[in-house]
Amino acid sequence: MLNKIFLQGRLVADPELRHTQNGVAVASFRLAVDRDFKDRETGERKADFINVVAWRQTGEFVSRFLTKGRMAIVEGKLQTRDYTDRDGNRRYATEVIADNVYFGDSRRDAEGGGYAPAPAANRGGYGAPAGGNPYPSSGGSYTAAPAVDQFADLTDDDGELPF
Repeated sequence: MLNKIFLQGRLVADPELRHTQNGVAVASFRLAVDRDFKDRETGERKADFINVVAWRQTGEFVSRFLTKGRMAIVEGKLQTRDYTDRDGNRRYATEVIADNVYFGDSRRDAEGGGYAPAPAANRGGYGAPAGGNPYPSSGGSYTAAPAVDQFADLTDDDGELPF
């Protein structure tokens, strides 16, 4: 069986980091993912809001370096779980369990600097955020996003977030 999902979208809010009773980190966040088509009536592109859960080091990475409005790429699997709410009703939750989370934009883009190619000497990936290297050398799940010049300019991007 195959259960693999890739999403690219913007965080709707800052991630929420919690710890289990055993001290395992778990971060929850929502991604706004634009649909590939525009609404016939309004001409606007709608978005889907997808719940994502990241465990352990991936969750710590997400809560430390990603904030509301940042573009993120999530690689993971789709999971559905059921639970009973306080009123005794059976509820279902569908969410993406993140195996890997990558930066989908540069820090400069996130701070409103817009798109500008990096100088030739700096091409080859994103630099480490302040406060240490989030990419463990032990082959962990955090790898740098591709070089900036591998992405094409968006011609119909109005810069507005769908939330």
